[in-house]
Amino acid sequence: MELLYWFESIRNPVLDVIMSLVTHLGEETFFMVGALFVFWCVDKRKGYYLLSVGFVGTLVNQWLKIVCRVPRPWVKDSNFTIVESARAEATGYSFPSGHTQTAVGFFGGVARFAGQLWLRIACIAVLLLVSVSRMYLGVHTPADVGVSFVVAVVLVFVLYPLIESTLWFPNRIYPILGGMLAFSLAFVGFMEFFPFPAGIDPENLAHAVKNAYSMAGAVGGMLLVSVFDGRVLQFSNRAPWWGQAIKLLGGLVLVVLVKSLLKEPLLALFGGHEAAHAVRYLLMVLMAGCLWPMTFRFFERYSR
Repeated sequence: MELLYWFESIRNPVLDVIMSLVTHLGEETFFMVGALFVFWCVDKRKGYYLLSVGFVGTLVNQWLKIVCRVPRPWVKDSNFTIVESARAEATGYSFPSGHTQTAVGFFGGVARFAGQLWLRIACIAVLLLVSVSRMYLGVHTPADVGVSFVVAVVLVFVLYPLIESTLWFPNRIYPILGGMLAFSLAFVGFMEFFPFPAGIDPENLAHAVKNAYSMAGAVGGMLLVSVFDGRVLQFSNRAPWWGQAIKLLGGLVLVVLVKSLLKEPLLALFGGHEAAHAVRYLLMVLMAGCLWPMTFRFFERYSR
């Protein structure tokens, strides 16, 4: 808490605004836009890599949150204050930091495969700023940020050679994603059958169950996409600049529509059970990896 009190002592309106903007780069929305841009428009294999780092990192992060159940800094110390604009996004348990996990996983992953030195430096600078912003805003302790940072860095360096090896051994992607699916299903089983104490916060518990099913659906969808694309579709990333813009914007609109429009109908169909989120995220990934890429051959023709 000493470091957090130091950050509290140097706060000012300008820094508050800057750090509040920087911290948004660690949100799920930014990660999904960036990872899908790479998957659709840059390099499909690099897209699998970023998505794998993000999905596995989220699973580890959520599992640690619900097992450790560490309260937020202002809950542990009632004398400590946070930047109020950050409170809305600071939900759930504190340890470890989800924003740090996402930022280090995404920007660290881009830095790992980027060929340009300036891009690597920029990515490293951003992930460090996002990590610091979580402590400056007062929503995470150094332990929250440090553990997420280490987990994300390990995933960045461990998963990169595994995914890159699929360039020479394409079928290797199936056991990699299959292992990720087994991990996500294990998390679902843990959330369903672990005897949590009676005093656990019901809202945080429900949030963790929802995340477990969502990640299982997303990873399962990714495995199906890899099979369909590898054996049937085999879409290309090539397109003129205007084609890349249409691919990105059009695909994002479709994914968002699937995510938002199917939420309530699927919950009604499943009687309110969180398994509805698994189906919803499965359909989102199938839209992003199978249906939408079927249009890419049109754009590829103009790139020749």
